[in-house]
Amino acid sequence: MQNSVEIKNLDLQFGAVKVLQNLNLEIGKGEFLVLLGSSGCGKSTLLNCIAGLLDVSGGQIHINDRNVTWAEPSDRGIGMVFQSYALYPQMTVEGNLSFGLKNAKLPKPEIAKRIKHASEVLQIEPLLKRKPAALSGGQRQRVAIGRALVRDVDVFLFDEPLSNLDAKLRADLRVEIKRLHHKLQNTMIYVTHDQIEAMTLADRIAIMRGGQIMQLGSPDEIYGQPINKYVADFIGSPSMNFLEGNIKNGTFEMGELSIPLDGYEFGDTGAATEGAATMGIRPEHVVTGELVESTPFQVDVEVNLIEPTGSDTLVDCEVAGHHFRVRMDGQSRVSVGEKLRLGFAPARASLFDAKTELRL
Repeated sequence: MQNSVEIKNLDLQFGAVKVLQNLNLEIGKGEFLVLLGSSGCGKSTLLNCIAGLLDVSGGQIHINDRNVTWAEPSDRGIGMVFQSYALYPQMTVEGNLSFGLKNAKLPKPEIAKRIKHASEVLQIEPLLKRKPAALSGGQRQRVAIGRALVRDVDVFLFDEPLSNLDAKLRADLRVEIKRLHHKLQNTMIYVTHDQIEAMTLADRIAIMRGGQIMQLGSPDEIYGQPINKYVADFIGSPSMNFLEGNIKNGTFEMGELSIPLDGYEFGDTGAATEGAATMGIRPEHVVTGELVESTPFQVDVEVNLIEPTGSDTLVDCEVAGHHFRVRMDGQSRVSVGEKLRLGFAPARASLFDAKTELRL
């Protein structure tokens, strides 16, 4: 695949503080890449470096095979959508869309053509004569996306564009952004701390921590084969259950409990496959009821807390002294204090070295 954006050995530091360290990333043409991480991990900083809003300390940035490391933002061939809508309140929607094009001295027919295309794609034609104050949050964000779209560029950058919207609007606009990508097939780089956005939108996800990329892969790879305990804990809602123990003779031992590891595929990390380790199992991979008898490992627990969410019911309990959550069907009838028998297949678990926290 031809690369649309290539980042080579990128460094950024403010004084003695290193924000990005020797970061390398290749983004294919037409790919939707999500930069995901908690606050302060460097994801927005990386996006701002690509956009040219920050001067890097070292390394290079290439867009469409052109070295743009020191190029002005306007010369990089990118369109950017910010967290805040940043619309001009005194201008109509049409004025906001055309402002940058007029400054670039494009001919009026070309400006009209681009506004027509963007408004049709984003379904904002009826809003063109309105001012931002007369728009809802979702409509304002559509206009902000349209302002990037009229630039007719190959690479779009999104900096947490949905974080100011309520849950329903976020879900609706998320679908629209994905539909927009399918229609345009442009390269999109999207920053978020919301894992649901990342999983549903991305072709690949780059999970960042401390200015470095922890893991880069498809949503399925990130979810099913997390490279370390941090990634495993970050992805998934509710987060993965973790059990501390030891691997010995092909079993995972926790006090009196022994979990057979038959079917578990150990990776090639170079880490020892015996000794202190952490087992992670996702709440949705734990079964109850009639399905328990078909699982290699079973344990009896007591229900401590119930969290109904409609489609699902989350059950809190303890396994060998460790807090443990189970995702059950929303129609399941369960009560606090009730005894439950749980089961899961260790082949669906993740094992991590206790010291390095790398996947085994």
